[in-house]
Amino acid sequence: MRIVHYGHACVLLETGSTRILLDPGVFSEGFDAERELDAVLITHQHFDHIDEKRLPALLEANSGAKLFVDPGSEDTVRKLGLEYQVVRPGDSFELGGTAVNVVGGEHAVIHADIPVIPNIGYLIDHGAFYHPGDAFFVPEQKVDVLGLPTGAPWLKAGEAVDFMRAVGPRVAVPIHEAVLANPAMHYGLFTNLAPEGTEVLVAPRGEATKVA
Repeated sequence: MRIVHYGHACVLLETGSTRILLDPGVFSEGFDAERELDAVLITHQHFDHIDEKRLPALLEANSGAKLFVDPGSEDTVRKLGLEYQVVRPGDSFELGGTAVNVVGGEHAVIHADIPVIPNIGYLIDHGAFYHPGDAFFVPEQKVDVLGLPTGAPWLKAGEAVDFMRAVGPRVAVPIHEAVLANPAMHYGLFTNLAPEGTEVLVAPRGEATKVA
């Protein structure tokens, strides 16, 4: 198996018989050029996992690729006019001889005030590779290579370490890292959840900022 990481959550898997692209989101770069894909798999509806602007063109350029999405992403792909199949935890299917098992169910908690949305993980070839999406679901199957979430508003480093230890893969490939270099997502979260009367003020580096 070969892996191409296109940044953040987007991963291309080449199993020898199948080419599968997972979670092509807005923070990922270069996946647009992929051709001869067999499938595109989406773990959940957040924009850093499904780029609504680039996904239609990607599928048009890969006319043989099937699109699989979680229940929470169905409205998005329907509005885009795309053909798709909704899959849920417990489902399994084959893509050109490559087995795919769907696990998980819910996105990790970001904050108590933010509703929890669906999130599914994909086990490729019975654990040869595992993409958990935005969750720390530990599958029953032995995992050889794990896509390890690294930075997000819903995780801290210690939790990622504990997840890696619980899964116990032979290889852990860090993914979901773009927010570490792009703190705007965290700033937006702070702004949306700030108590009444609190302003979130991002001070430009190296510049004097008036605060009083």
